[in-house]
Amino acid sequence: MEFSEDSDHEAIRSAIRAICARFPDEYWAEADATHTFPWAFYQAMADGGWLGVAIPAEYGGSGAGITAASVVLQEVAASGACMNGASAIHMSIFGMQPVIRHGGADLKQRYLPRVATGDLHVAFGVTEPDAGLDTTAISTRAVRDGDGYRVTGRKVWTSKALESERVLLLVRTTALAECTHRTDGLTLLVASLRNPAVSISPIRKLGRNAVASCEVTYDGLYVPESDRVGEEGSGFRYLLDGLNAERVLIAAEAIGIGTAALRRATSYASDRVVFGRPIGANQGISFPLAEAYARLAAAELVIRQAAWRIDQQLPSGEHANTAKFLAAEAGFAAADAALQAHGGFGYATEYHVERYWREARLLRIAPVPQEMALNYLAEHVLGLPRSY
Repeated sequence: MEFSEDSDHEAIRSAIRAICARFPDEYWAEADATHTFPWAFYQAMADGGWLGVAIPAEYGGSGAGITAASVVLQEVAASGACMNGASAIHMSIFGMQPVIRHGGADLKQRYLPRVATGDLHVAFGVTEPDAGLDTTAISTRAVRDGDGYRVTGRKVWTSKALESERVLLLVRTTALAECTHRTDGLTLLVASLRNPAVSISPIRKLGRNAVASCEVTYDGLYVPESDRVGEEGSGFRYLLDGLNAERVLIAAEAIGIGTAALRRATSYASDRVVFGRPIGANQGISFPLAEAYARLAAAELVIRQAAWRIDQQLPSGEHANTAKFLAAEAGFAAADAALQAHGGFGYATEYHVERYWREARLLRIAPVPQEMALNYLAEHVLGLPRSY
């Protein structure tokens, strides 16, 4: 085993910190409060070439892989940008993995270089209001129409739909009742969002408000066959190639939020004097923060292992789900300890930890809730009976 820090990763951290230093907490608080997409930050990351970190070099990216991408997104979140910053860019970084692995040469050439430069925003359309986590039960249909498909249906929680030109859209091309297996008959399309047949409505939510999550309705949207990813009916299998990467990157973002929260809390606990001494001298304050640090450090090791396995194209479901579970718990615990350390001021927007807390809480339910990560580990690692 090798635990020395990779010099390339150190260079990445330094470069991302330099960019993020231009966007302080006040920038993110304002974007969150006004529901304004962080265009200046997004462009700065695009100009630095970071959106293409996991895209192959032949398509304009750096081909550095998921480990490097996890370092980028962890640093973004740790800067105080939290999920508003990470969500502005992480779909560009990981979301096109199914296209990279299974898309045809023409599809890759048309879309990947534009994603790498930041010119093309892509959203992710999978979840439906009546299917939830039961992805095989989605009802959005794509029916053959000449050399393409007509798509009808409704998706929810499509982040960045307002800003995106395209959506990686999971549809049913064969009705569930006609399929031998529930995972059959699902197809991935790179569909247009800028079309009169598409309507987009933001969902009001607790936090991460600089990046909207939307309900999107498709009313007979035409998608040419040339915008299909791989083979018809194999979309569920292709989707899985992106999900483990997503869970690892989300886990890295959780660690980043926890790191930001601890930085705020330790500074406040060192400076805040009550009863004649800094409150950080009290074990009631210092121990929860120290424990949060230990849990963040442990979770980060699991993330590094999971990311490495993905980059080596090794089975990674166990490791990605473990990383997501542990990091989401550790990130939220750190944010909660930071808010508690601030006392009443932790509830005030001035100190920013309430925003960290709101955004850390999201990662215990998205992209899948903690219970689904445990379901995976129970069934596929421990060999227990399937519970759903």
